[in-house]
Amino acid sequence: MHFQHDMPFGARLRPDGGAGFRLWAPAARRAALWLGDQRIEARAGPHGWYDAEAPGARPVDLYRWEIDGDLLVPDPASRFNPQGPHGPSQLVDPRAFAWEAGWRGRPWHEAVIHELHVGSYTPDGTYAAAEARLPALAGLGITAVQLMPLATFPGRYGWGYDGVLPYAPHPAYGTPDELKHFVQAAHRLGLMVLLDVVYNHFGPDGNYLHRYAPPFFSDRHRTAWGDAMNFDGPGSDTVREFFIHNALYWLHEYRFDGLRFDAVHAMLDDSEPDIMASLSQRVRAACPGRHVHLVLENDSNDASRLAAPGTAGRFEGQWNGDFHHALHVLLTGERDGYYAEYDQPVAQLARCLTHGFAREGGPHNAEHARPRQAARSTLPLGTTVNFLQNHDQIGNRAFGERLLALADPQAVQLAAAILLLAPAPPLLFMGEEFGSTTPFLYFADWDGDLREAVREGRRREFAHFPRYAEAAARDELPDPCSQQTFARCKLDWAQAAGSRAWRELHAALLAVRRRVLAPHLPRLLTGRHEARMPGARMLQVRWRFDGGEALDMCVNLGPQPQAVAIDLPALQDAALLHAVGEMSGTTAGAWSGRWHWGRESAR
Repeated sequence: MHFQHDMPFGARLRPDGGAGFRLWAPAARRAALWLGDQRIEARAGPHGWYDAEAPGARPVDLYRWEIDGDLLVPDPASRFNPQGPHGPSQLVDPRAFAWEAGWRGRPWHEAVIHELHVGSYTPDGTYAAAEARLPALAGLGITAVQLMPLATFPGRYGWGYDGVLPYAPHPAYGTPDELKHFVQAAHRLGLMVLLDVVYNHFGPDGNYLHRYAPPFFSDRHRTAWGDAMNFDGPGSDTVREFFIHNALYWLHEYRFDGLRFDAVHAMLDDSEPDIMASLSQRVRAACPGRHVHLVLENDSNDASRLAAPGTAGRFEGQWNGDFHHALHVLLTGERDGYYAEYDQPVAQLARCLTHGFAREGGPHNAEHARPRQAARSTLPLGTTVNFLQNHDQIGNRAFGERLLALADPQAVQLAAAILLLAPAPPLLFMGEEFGSTTPFLYFADWDGDLREAVREGRRREFAHFPRYAEAAARDELPDPCSQQTFARCKLDWAQAAGSRAWRELHAALLAVRRRVLAPHLPRLLTGRHEARMPGARMLQVRWRFDGGEALDMCVNLGPQPQAVAIDLPALQDAALLHAVGEMSGTTAGAWSGRWHWGRESAR
């Protein structure tokens, strides 16, 4: 099977030879195409479009657009830019890769997500090297791999959130066909592959659109990272199509099983339907017969965007920062920054586990400028993706510490069980499954003034945190633009080989999830779950399923023993699924917990 996504811009190889090229450049007076050293004058069409034909073009040929006779730029819809965003684009034949038939994905309720950064996941930092690790993930019980953004960005290394060529996979990781090989290898193992995409801004280096297509950017909205995308002003129809086709391109041409949309609270759009609703509608219509999953990061916790899997205009998942923040406060005692909002962490965690979010709302375009309101919505728990760690929650710390560097190991064991034995889809960050202590720092290969601005910005940001202020003042923070900082973030696979206990813990928890929970998750009720807090740090939760089954959790979220006072009626035929620490009928030891599965008595 062969797949090629057709779009109204970029380059397209002709079945009878050669290629056609199309560019939207409404601010250009004229444009020409350079194919190697051949210059081809482009035809100007209505509404700022330019077209060029190259009868002799072949796959792997390099090309650029010339704007107004003095600026050479890559194709903004380039399928590959092997020399980075300041170099030429390369013609790619999408139909050269042979896909195997039969894979339709997996249903959302089976999702156990493993987030990874290709460049730091292995010493080589390539798709091929990451592919070699996939069998171990599948054997552990992971069902979905989520790749951090791949859109081409300048330099050798970076997180990927400053990409400037959204259609071109970053060349340092491998070729487009090598990425497709990775996806197909994952599918052979029963693994879904999700991709993190960034549609709220372009990076600060390598973006030429301001020069020839300024309608890409809004003069009505701004984001924390600069100019917002123009989704609702003059020219926005083309901008919307550019990003909607990007989503369709990854799903169709690369056979990704879903997308995670970064910071949609910064995708400011006053039109109706807005860009995200339109994108969801188009994806649902374009992917019949496949399990394709759309997941949000949305600090506004807008419950109206979430619905059952496959719902047109809606999304089946959202990263649940509230779950992380409440549990992080309990495990570490940190209460500064955005953790200050979690002043009742046991109650807020209980609400996340039974209703979805702890907090809702908040200002657009000014993250955490004022406290959000307590959540009132009740969500299907399958729409909230819970996690203990991810790239942000580790990497946005000054020293990139993982949770095991901040909390009691038994507390982390308890938290892992809370994560993996709750009904919501769980997410693990690379290395978490074997107790990695490798830091994950912010890194970006910037040069010149931008390099210094990023360094100074990090110093200024962390000077406001008491625990980092002294290090910032002494200029002792890790240099985000240093090759050594990036090298420190490469996973230590020697540690992985010697960390059997953590891997066995995660394998055991995921086996319980797969055997006991997953078959019942399609019958998980909404709004029928209960939480009780019989002690300062005691939490009991009952999750209910259609048919009378129930899952009970009783945990002591603190370092001191507590009395156990069971408020909920006992389950019938209760089976113990998992235990952490010491817990008797009357006393719960430090960081202890029990999970039982059974049936409720008829009321």
